[in-house]
Amino acid sequence: MSIVLVLAPSVVADVQQFNLKGNTLTLDTDTIDFTIAALGNNSFQVTLLSDKLGKPYANLPSMALPETALAVGNNIALVDSDTSVTLKHGNLAAHVHKRTHAITYSVNGIVVAKERGGLMVSDNDVTLSFALDENEKLYGGGQRVLGMDRRGHKMPLYNKAHYGYTTSSNQMYFGLSAVMSSKHYSVLFDNTASGELDIGSTKSDELLFTAQGGRASYIMVLGHDLKSTVQSTVAVTGTQPLPPRWLLGNFASRFGYKSQQQVMEVVSLFNQQDMPLDAVVLDLYWFGKDVKGHMGNLRWDTQAFPEPEKMIAQLREQNINTVLITEPFILTTSSQWESAVEADALVSKEDGAPYTFDFYFGNTGLVDVFNQKGQDWFWQFYEKLAAQGVAGWWGDLGEPEVHPDDVQHLWHSTKVSGAEVHNAYGHQWAKMVYNNLSALQPDTRPFVLMRSGFLGSQRYAMVPWTGDVSRSWGGLKPQVELALQMSVFGLAYTHSDIGGFAGGDVFDPELYTRWLQFGVFSPVFRPHAQDAIAPEPVFHDDPVKSIARDFIKLRYAMLPYNYSLAFENALNGTPLMRPLALVYDQNRWFEEANTYLWGDAFLVSPVTEPDQSTWSVDLPEGVWFDYFSDKKYQGDKVGKTVSYPLTDARFPVWVKAGSFVPMSEALTRTQEYDPSALTLHYWHDASVSSAQFKMYEDDGQNPHSIAKGLFTTMTMTASTKADATLTLSLTSQGSYIGMPQTRHLSWVVHGVTEKPNNVLLNGKAIASVWDEKEKTLSLAFSYDYQQSVEITLM
Repeated sequence: MSIVLVLAPSVVADVQQFNLKGNTLTLDTDTIDFTIAALGNNSFQVTLLSDKLGKPYANLPSMALPETALAVGNNIALVDSDTSVTLKHGNLAAHVHKRTHAITYSVNGIVVAKERGGLMVSDNDVTLSFALDENEKLYGGGQRVLGMDRRGHKMPLYNKAHYGYTTSSNQMYFGLSAVMSSKHYSVLFDNTASGELDIGSTKSDELLFTAQGGRASYIMVLGHDLKSTVQSTVAVTGTQPLPPRWLLGNFASRFGYKSQQQVMEVVSLFNQQDMPLDAVVLDLYWFGKDVKGHMGNLRWDTQAFPEPEKMIAQLREQNINTVLITEPFILTTSSQWESAVEADALVSKEDGAPYTFDFYFGNTGLVDVFNQKGQDWFWQFYEKLAAQGVAGWWGDLGEPEVHPDDVQHLWHSTKVSGAEVHNAYGHQWAKMVYNNLSALQPDTRPFVLMRSGFLGSQRYAMVPWTGDVSRSWGGLKPQVELALQMSVFGLAYTHSDIGGFAGGDVFDPELYTRWLQFGVFSPVFRPHAQDAIAPEPVFHDDPVKSIARDFIKLRYAMLPYNYSLAFENALNGTPLMRPLALVYDQNRWFEEANTYLWGDAFLVSPVTEPDQSTWSVDLPEGVWFDYFSDKKYQGDKVGKTVSYPLTDARFPVWVKAGSFVPMSEALTRTQEYDPSALTLHYWHDASVSSAQFKMYEDDGQNPHSIAKGLFTTMTMTASTKADATLTLSLTSQGSYIGMPQTRHLSWVVHGVTEKPNNVLLNGKAIASVWDEKEKTLSLAFSYDYQQSVEITLM
């Protein structure tokens, strides 16, 4: 590490007032002492050490940051002047005003963010205040239905269920104490306590975080554009591990399957009706015959599921994974109550006795997932179920749904209240499950489905969903906003209960179909609902069933492309669902909540209103192909409005000219994916002079494939010359165990308006088929691993 101390003329650095050690600047003031640490990933961490009463706020551990967050490279410098002390890291700087102690942040010498009231402690509150510019827009707050620009809103920082929400919600299952600005910075308030986030509501020019105690610390992330800000924000809090490939398949899920026989019958229907399927999710009936009174049993109801291991094995033989729900509430009527009390596994009262309270499911205690005793007791049940073959884990009610402020948790040998750690409960639970599974099954990628957490929960493989959404058009409408708001902060697998969960007495085939179509271009495809109306497409009539089948098969065909998006996320933090502002003019697209990018290639506009014959879409600049017809459209910088003609089986999905999409055909399980046979699609337009796509591939299950470099990339490029000659090339790098040495590739080029005079493969003529009606050119060839391929269309 290179550290430079630069002193202004005739100014002597007073080490009693500030001191630089490694990457951390410590400042002593007449009120509160604090540190500024230069982190990796273009960020700084500010932490109060104590207040004038000596309260040790810094002793509470960070939840937002991974343990390795303080690792940082070279180019750290300290600059002292008459008025300020500046900690520089490369082209980034944190400037501390000597008199006010306010911190200003700059990139390349240009100020992008500045504290207003800064980080403070008063009585029992921790506050953080920043100034807002007049035209600044901000994402933030996590799951809320408020519009993409959250400025002007005040919201609770308290994870809380919102059953049956629709087009407006100020408080939901998974809040985030963070904002991301159109000025290309993020502020992450590293405090898990109950609080409030005010984004210019009370005072239009102030961003204000308030918390009831807890850690006094925040992270400032700086970027040069919105995309780099997203990537650095995710990187500093920890990228999501690669999921198992089966996460990208179809899930059979409902509230809920009531018997072993029912589970097997449902799976048989999927098989009989040619519906791809990769997982079955069991809700709370696996441990109890009805809804109330059984939560906390944490073992099979053997009357309904007499041979669970046999059932799981039979499903596994069909390459179908079993996912079980668990909850952290242990009812006093459950079979495990006495065991939990004896193990000291539950949250307590001040006197140490178990804290009990009533909620919907009965009188209950709550597992203390912060306490090692609570973790050990809870984990024993997961360990037994894992030995039986359970492949995925669903943690429900983890806000927690009921969590009195005065319950006592034991965290790092210190008693803390429920109010102080409320927003970290789901995060800590996911950490327990992920870390223990990683140790128990070191060759398996954990699947952890949870509806609540905190900043950085993605590093524990958390797959969030948007809770008990209304089964209505109003419930469908905000799902793009919810997923995008979470994705830019790292929770990239945020998805909805496809079809809607709550309410709905009569099946609405159009609503179901439109939600399912949107779900195909979502991180997780999991129809789930109360079982008064079946969420599984196998129980519905045509044309709904046929449309569902075709779209689910499209989801499976896109597996190589979708898996590459998962790889990009694990490597770089890039979301799978992306706001248009990450690529196009953010002044125009920052607030767009109806259309999004699925990777780089697809622009998706879900239909969220009934009885529509057309759907209006604003197309960004460039040439766009209708995915279903290959009809070409021209967008523009301000968004050219296109009226898209709808059918039951078609909705607006566009492919950007210059896009590559690798696909695999005829899959009924992700396990059937055959990397030796791929179809590579390219959408050509003469306006695109060059294009590139990198496909990632590994064995789909090794948790160490990235760390050990056990994966391959296939880089596809395109270039168009002035004479209209199109050249496509393909190169590969890297390898993994089981990778095919020879591949049989089909290449389909869309947008070929005339039959080429010659088609060459590495300089030699190759047979091809030009479809004049569809305007596509198709060719096939074998491809060896170490071979470079160049296709020329003249």
